[in-house]
Amino acid sequence: GAVASTVAHDSHNLLVVGKNDVDITHAATRVIQLDGGMVAVNNGDVLAEVPLPIAGVMSDQPLSTVTEQVQQLESAWAELGCSLESPFMTMSLLALAVIPELRLTNRGLIDTDEFDIIDPIRQHW
Repeated sequence: GAVASTVAHDSHNLLVVGKNDVDITHAATRVIQLDGGMVAVNNGDVLAEVPLPIAGVMSDQPLSTVTEQVQQLESAWAELGCSLESPFMTMSLLALAVIPELRLTNRGLIDTDEFDIIDPIRQHW
């Protein structure tokens, strides 16, 4: 499974987290097709999505529609094994480089305490 979102404070770049390359690619592609938003994918199938076509952070739909979409998205997160109360908000804060400790930025994985770029491939012993 994978999830993707253009709500990623403060940069609002596309942020994708996933378990396999196929679902990661599918989630990212779907968000791009939506012109921004949030998507959950599992085994190549879109489980839920919230289109956010206004700057990738706002919807042009009525509140009732967006509320239903967000509820479906939270259910999809749970189906993927996530137990967090507000998983997309937690995910969006992964990109906020002004808070500790590890953050994902356009420069890569950053240790914000030490101001170092972390190589996620290299093992640190």
